[in-house]
Amino acid sequence: MGSTNRTPLIRSLAALSALALPVSLAACSSGDTETAAGPEEIRSVGLLVQDMSNPFFSAMDRALDEVADEQGLTANTQDAQLDLGTQTTQMDAFIQQGVDLVIVSAVDQDGIEPAILRAKQAGIIVIAVDTPAVGADAVVETNAVQAGETSCTYLFEQMGGEGNVLLVDGTPIQTIIDRIEGCRNVASEYPGISIVGQQSSENDRASGLAVTTDMLTATPDVQGIFGMNDPSALGAVLAVEQAGRPGVLVTGVDGSPEAVEELQRAGSPFIGTATQAPGEMVRTAIDLAEQLVAGEELEEDHVLIPSELVTRDDVDEYAGW
Repeated sequence: MGSTNRTPLIRSLAALSALALPVSLAACSSGDTETAAGPEEIRSVGLLVQDMSNPFFSAMDRALDEVADEQGLTANTQDAQLDLGTQTTQMDAFIQQGVDLVIVSAVDQDGIEPAILRAKQAGIIVIAVDTPAVGADAVVETNAVQAGETSCTYLFEQMGGEGNVLLVDGTPIQTIIDRIEGCRNVASEYPGISIVGQQSSENDRASGLAVTTDMLTATPDVQGIFGMNDPSALGAVLAVEQAGRPGVLVTGVDGSPEAVEELQRAGSPFIGTATQAPGEMVRTAIDLAEQLVAGEELEEDHVLIPSELVTRDDVDEYAGW
């Protein structure tokens, strides 16, 4: 089951890994590259997420709990709180525990590579979810370029193909970069659309509110806002309402429960979100790991889950997370 009281566990795991890490590094520096045999079956799973305050990662944790109950697995979820050092420590702790599979949503897709390689050398399967991670055995993520295209196409259409747009960006991981790229791809097809501002949030509502407020102050003539995830987009909604800017439209990416509530709120500037499927990512990661344990060659080691649009018109039909 996913941990419900993570802070004490993180401290204890950090202490354990602090003792064990020098041994691991010494083995690497001595030229010993022998790799342990992989697991005979998946019995234990460690999930490393970027930030549990984001409902997206809470949904991953719930999905892992469900699979663990269904299959009799031991499961443990750890929250990096957007810190690479913390996530590296958590990975090393999972190595010391000898888990069979680590599912990781990397805070830094390049920076996590040494920890992933240590896990693989210890015979652990590592599957990246939500965003690529260098060295992982496979990646499962949303088609992020498509998600950005889907969300922004709807935004621009609802703006009548004309107007000024702000982009609420996020931390520089590939999935977020791809969503922004998707939005800009679509903008290039709408000559009447101008992107007049772009700032990075920390992927949450509070920072989405702050950066959108700053951009609206600097560039008040705005008709649309794209938030690269739902929390940042909902922060942008607050900024629009606090600034008294009726008529500004906002879209996001995730299809989160909070986005569903906002789409159902009468008069909200929030008009649409391109979906993700965090639970499906976790389940697919476990399926891929089981294929590897069985000695099967993966049909594809980079799985892209399609994104779909949810709007006010069809939100009641959306199954959600």
